[in-house]
Amino acid sequence: MDGAVLVVSAQDGIMPQTREHILLCRQIGVNSIIVFLNKCDLVKDEEMYELVEMEVKELLDKYKYDSEKITFIRGSALSSIQGTEEELGKKAIEKLIHCMDTEIPEPVREHEKPFILSIDQTFTIEGRGVVATGSVEGGKVKVGDEVEIVGYKRKFKKTTITGVEMFNKSLDYAQAGDDCGLLLRGVEKNDLKRGMLICKPGLFTVHRNCTAEVYVLNDSEGGRKSPFFTKYKPQVNIFFNFFKIFYNFFLIYFAIFYWFISYLFLVLY
Repeated sequence: MDGAVLVVSAQDGIMPQTREHILLCRQIGVNSIIVFLNKCDLVKDEEMYELVEMEVKELLDKYKYDSEKITFIRGSALSSIQGTEEELGKKAIEKLIHCMDTEIPEPVREHEKPFILSIDQTFTIEGRGVVATGSVEGGKVKVGDEVEIVGYKRKFKKTTITGVEMFNKSLDYAQAGDDCGLLLRGVEKNDLKRGMLICKPGLFTVHRNCTAEVYVLNDSEGGRKSPFFTKYKPQVNIFFNFFKIFYNFFLIYFAIFYWFISYLFLVLY
C-alpha cells in the first residue's frame, strides 16, 4: 500500500476500528495518511470538529505519525452522492482526490528485480484456461515467459504465460505495481490457491519451519486481555449445529426401530 485515507465520523469520533486501522498502517509501513472527517452534514458545531480532529491527532502521534503534516478534510460522502451542500459534498471529495494526487508520493517500483506475483484470486475462462490474478510485487513478465508456481507443495509446477490482462484489456507484459491477470497453460484451478506465488523459475524454495517476529495486539488495541507464555497452544472452539445433530440421531434411531419392528413381524408371522 502506498497511502491510506482514514475516514472518521464527525458525529461519533474515534471508534475501536480507527485505532486498529492506524496501527495496521504503521505495521505494514504506510507512511502517507490523509484524514477525511465524514458526516459533517450531521454536525454543525465547529468545536465538535476541532475536538474530533484533536483526538485523531493524539492517536496518530501515539503511533509515530507527524499529525501536524497530515491533512484533515471535512466533508460528507452522502452529500456528495445526493448533490447537496456543495462545500461538504462535491468540493470536499475533489479536495480529497487532489490531496491523494499531491501528498501520496509515487512509489518506487522494482522493475529490475526477478518477477514475483502473489496470487489473490483464480477463475476459469471457458475455452481458454485458468487465470490467476494479483499484484506484481517485482520484476516484469510477458506473454510466452516460463514461470514457476510456488507454495504448499515441495514440488513446484512450471507453466507458461499465454496471456496478460489488466482492466479487461490484453497486454504484452505486466510489471511491478500492476494488478493483472495471468492466463496459465496446462494448469487446473485446483493447482492454485490464494497466497501462492508465480515467479521466475528457481527463485524460491519451500520450507516447513521458519523463524518469525510477531506483534501481538494488547487489550486497548483490540487484542488479548491476558498474557501467554512459552509453549502456549491456542484453544480451538468447535461449535456444532444442535438441530442438525438431533436430526441425524433421530434418523438413526428411526432406522433401528423400523428394522426391529420388521424383524419381529418376520419372526411372529
